[in-house]
Amino acid sequence: MSTGTALQYGERHDGPPLGFAAKPVLVFWESTRACPLNCVHCRASAISEPLPGELTTEEGFRLIDEVVAFGKPFPVIIFTGGDPLKRSDLFELLNYANSRQVGFAVSPAVSDNLTAETIRRIKESGAASISISLDGAVADTHDAIRRSEGTFDRTVWAIKEALGQGLGVQVNTVVMKSNFRELPRMFHLIKELGVKVWEVFFLVKVGRGTGVEDLSPEENEAVCHFLYDASRYGVTVRTVEAPFIRRVAKQRADPAPSLSGVAVSSQMSSELLALEGEPPSKSTVGPRGTLDGDGIIFVAYDGTIYPGGLLPVTLGNLKKDKLVGVYRDAPLLRKIRSRAFHGPCGTCGYSMICGGSRSRSYAYTGDPLSSDPACALVP
Repeated sequence: MSTGTALQYGERHDGPPLGFAAKPVLVFWESTRACPLNCVHCRASAISEPLPGELTTEEGFRLIDEVVAFGKPFPVIIFTGGDPLKRSDLFELLNYANSRQVGFAVSPAVSDNLTAETIRRIKESGAASISISLDGAVADTHDAIRRSEGTFDRTVWAIKEALGQGLGVQVNTVVMKSNFRELPRMFHLIKELGVKVWEVFFLVKVGRGTGVEDLSPEENEAVCHFLYDASRYGVTVRTVEAPFIRRVAKQRADPAPSLSGVAVSSQMSSELLALEGEPPSKSTVGPRGTLDGDGIIFVAYDGTIYPGGLLPVTLGNLKKDKLVGVYRDAPLLRKIRSRAFHGPCGTCGYSMICGGSRSRSYAYTGDPLSSDPACALVP
């Protein structure tokens, strides 16, 4: 989405908020904390059974109505968790969203709950797609991260089954120290499977992820350069908590770019080239994307409203507050949308197209308006 020259070229913008001030693109609903898996990086520190205070079916209907209140085109709801398949009323909720003409996607865990039958029901409910996590090019890596033997094979099966039933699939990958060098082979695998959307999550140390080793700023930069290269093979590549990929994309478009992270990214891109051949198309990395509270909003299992799933700063609660009002008027979100940041992120010429990860800033400093320590431009 282009919202003007300032956003396209990274110039300073000191006027009113732009882009997503009126409504988010995505509303994430952590429909439950319950999940049969025990992943090493889980944001929610998910548990086997639902927690007390989980939104009821009627409260879930109200959440969907709140999304409708933003007006057309409605934001898309992402039913996530935990594992939304742990909710006995999931299909009631999906059918209600469909009846209100709200687009939605489902992010199930790959477990015994995800069967050919549940995939069929998700498709028939009107879901645009499902997102399935793949965190390694081989079973040893993926299963170690997911802490469940056989999950890699079940994941590949689930992707094939969903695509075979005509349901769109987005593959999600969390990138961390233990798996980032497998990214070229992961891309090769998902491309061979026929996946058209790859969303790469850059680790933020929250939940169980506090014990996982994340990448250095130079490695993050290298991964962004690799992802830019991968995005030229006909697959839509997105990142989560790595908005600096948009700055990398602009730098790559410069005839004489000044780049960092070149050595590692060259190795990864050389492997990509060997696997895929010459790239046939332009990059799918867009010049404008979302940040926590700027294009996305997150509703927790108990109705608590956060800027994003990895930024646990309470803005309100759906049980007493209107989602539209919270999103549009919360002081923190207004500051995020106007890029009122501290330190290098506040003065960076790329702040409007990037803005840094607000979740990571908060995880490291306790201040969601501080600078993103994962960015190679932050000293």
